[in-house]
Amino acid sequence: MAPPPASPAPPVPNGGRVALVTGGNRGIGLAIAHQLAAAGHRVAVTYRKEPVEGFVSVRCDVTSSSEVDAAFAEVESNLGPVEILVANAGVNRDGLLMTMSEEAFESVVDTNLVGAYRLAKRAVPKMIKARRGRIILISSVVGLTGSGGQTNYAASKAGLVGLARSLAREIGSRGVTVNVVTPGFVQSDMTAALPERRQQEILAQIPLKRMAQASEVAGLVAWLASDAAGYVTGAVIPVDGGLGMGH
Repeated sequence: MAPPPASPAPPVPNGGRVALVTGGNRGIGLAIAHQLAAAGHRVAVTYRKEPVEGFVSVRCDVTSSSEVDAAFAEVESNLGPVEILVANAGVNRDGLLMTMSEEAFESVVDTNLVGAYRLAKRAVPKMIKARRGRIILISSVVGLTGSGGQTNYAASKAGLVGLARSLAREIGSRGVTVNVVTPGFVQSDMTAALPERRQQEILAQIPLKRMAQASEVAGLVAWLASDAAGYVTGAVIPVDGGLGMGH
């Protein structure tokens, strides 16, 4: 017998909800942390090397279940149960498939896809108990379009779609939403370091003819975390300037 539908989530209380952003020490993750804090949420971020000023910062390698569990325990001790999970931590190790080592393929999938599984598995029980929650997985346009030299990265990011949509069906009746955001090319130190010719090649493929700002990705994530997005689940939403249209 199917469980009864959850009641609508109550408005965000004073002090906001507890949000955890993995890989929140730079780039898109840091922009998301700032946007969620601006919306009134109590934000914690994970990092690998340097903690982040202004947020509860916890060291966490998402390839380790014990570190994920310890990170959640620390956030719960400092702020309370995680009600908004943004799985943003990710890596890439590009190369052609015929020369790519099995270790390089597995390590990217372990971080980007299995890491998201570890995080969601740790977050879900308390969200179900509270009958509310937001899980937002940061994928990539590459997961939908593919990209030569990135079979491992594309596979890991595509897998997030199946993970999110299956989980959305499992726990939707408990008032927990699960969505995927697929950024395109985002202005960053990494993209700025690309040769001018390569930057122009990328821009030529983007209908809006510019790269995204990290704040534009963060704005969508903040909306998905809000009460206004309470009826949105299982969605795959691009922030790519039209690059992935039709996928």
